Amino acid sequence: MGVIIENRELVALAFAHTILLFLISGVLSMILGTFLAAMRVGPIKVLSVSTAIFVSLVRNTPLLIIFMFFRIGAPKIGLNFTFVEIVWGDIRMTNFFTAAVVSLTLYTSTFVCEAIRSGVNAVPLGQAEAARAIGLPFTGVMSQVVLPQAFRASVPPLASVQIAMLKNTTIAGAFGVTEAFARMRSFTNDHASERVAIFLVFALIFVLLVEIVSFAANRLERRWSAAR
Repeated sequence: MGVIIENRELVALAFAHTILLFLISGVLSMILGTFLAAMRVGPIKVLSVSTAIFVSLVRNTPLLIIFMFFRIGAPKIGLNFTFVEIVWGDIRMTNFFTAAVVSLTLYTSTFVCEAIRSGVNAVPLGQAEAARAIGLPFTGVMSQVVLPQAFRASVPPLASVQIAMLKNTTIAGAFGVTEAFARMRSFTNDHASERVAIFLVFALIFVLLVEIVSFAANRLERRWSAAR
C-alpha cells in the first residue's frame, strides 16, 4: 500500500487518462452507434445490408486485433494520427491516445448499434406509420418519434456496453497509453513485494468507476420511466 500512497499523483494521473479515454470514446461510440442503427433499420437496402455486414465483422473481431491495426498496421498506410498532440497539464493526448480512442469507438459503436436497434424494435410500428402519414421524412420519424423511445428502452443494454468499454480501456496500456493498467503494471514490476496490494487498489478503483456508471444509468432509467 505504501507505493500507492507515495505515488498517488501518478495513480491519479493514470486514472485521469483512463476516464478521459472512456468519456471521449463513450460519446463518440454513442454518436456512431446511433448513426449505424439508423442505417440498419433504414429503407435503403444497400445501406442496411452494408451496415449489417460492417457491424457483424467489427463486433466479432477481437478488440486487441483492432488496437493492433490502428496502432501498428494503420501507420503503414499513412493513418498514424501524428497530427494529434494535445497537452493539458500532465495529461497528454498523443497519437497513441488517439489510436486507442478510434479503436474503442469503432468497436463499441457496433454494440451500441445493436442495443439501439433492439430499442427501435420495441417501439410500436403504428407510431412510425402515423409519423409518416403526417408527412415526416425518414430522418424526422427517427429523430422525433422512434429514437427518443428507443433510447429509453435501451438504457440497460447501453449501460452494459459502456461499462464493458470502461474495462476495455485497459488494453490501451499495452499500446503506449499511460492509463491505469499501464501504471499498475509498472508498479507491480518495480515493487514485487506489494503486488497484491497494488492489484487490490487498482481493482477497487475500477469497481468504484463501474458503480458510478451503473448508478448514473439507473437514475436515468428511472427518470425516463417516470416521464412516460
